[in-house]
Amino acid sequence: MILGVYAKKNLQLSGFGGTRQAAEQKTFWFVRRLDDETYEVQPLNSNNLPSGVTSTITKRVLMTEYVPEVDYYERKTQPVLQSLQRKLDRGEELFQADQLDAAEAEFAKVLFLDEQHPQANLRLGDIYCQKKDYKQLKKVLKRILNSDRAFAEGERHRFNEFGMNLRKSRLLAEALEYYSRAVAINAADEHLHFNIARVLWEMNEVPRCQDHLEAALRIKPEFEEARRFLAYCQRHRDQDAGGVTVHATPQA
Repeated sequence: MILGVYAKKNLQLSGFGGTRQAAEQKTFWFVRRLDDETYEVQPLNSNNLPSGVTSTITKRVLMTEYVPEVDYYERKTQPVLQSLQRKLDRGEELFQADQLDAAEAEFAKVLFLDEQHPQANLRLGDIYCQKKDYKQLKKVLKRILNSDRAFAEGERHRFNEFGMNLRKSRLLAEALEYYSRAVAINAADEHLHFNIARVLWEMNEVPRCQDHLEAALRIKPEFEEARRFLAYCQRHRDQDAGGVTVHATPQA
């Protein structure tokens, strides 16, 4: 539940000794209520949009350290959020219609408002993969890797799709770095381990591939695709040990 925008005052000290001065700095925060005692706060950027790292605070902290900014959300934040959503919807529509240049332009407009926006960054990554624009892809990948928001549960479908696009584009080192970042945030996701395994297989890193398949199966023992893939890997290693070269790829 959105509560609105709150202000927080911080004391900033400057100078030394007798010249030391204190100044009060006011920052603005977007606040959501998670339950009766827990609240999520996120700083507003220069465009009055919630952006950056979210934090969880207690009701007591909210009441003692934050002050509601009456009408701020309706006057400043909500109109920009609505404009941003229209650009996202239009960009997604164009992307699905395979109008990549037009979609790129819409998602770029979103990043002008919020450089860290996860959907816009992930979709631009998909576009640059398809256009084979590796210079721009490198830039957007850097932004994604430096933002936890891109790996949030709500973005699961998009970040999985982007990872697959990296792998299919044969950007294996980039795909491995990307999935490794994701699994560092959520080590208990069996599908992330499975996706890393697929990348490692294509890099001919079979033992490491098996390690991640085993990790996926520890999390979800009934993960049949991972079990079949692991068995395939073991057959591959056994045949290599016997002097037989396997060229096929696993059907996982």
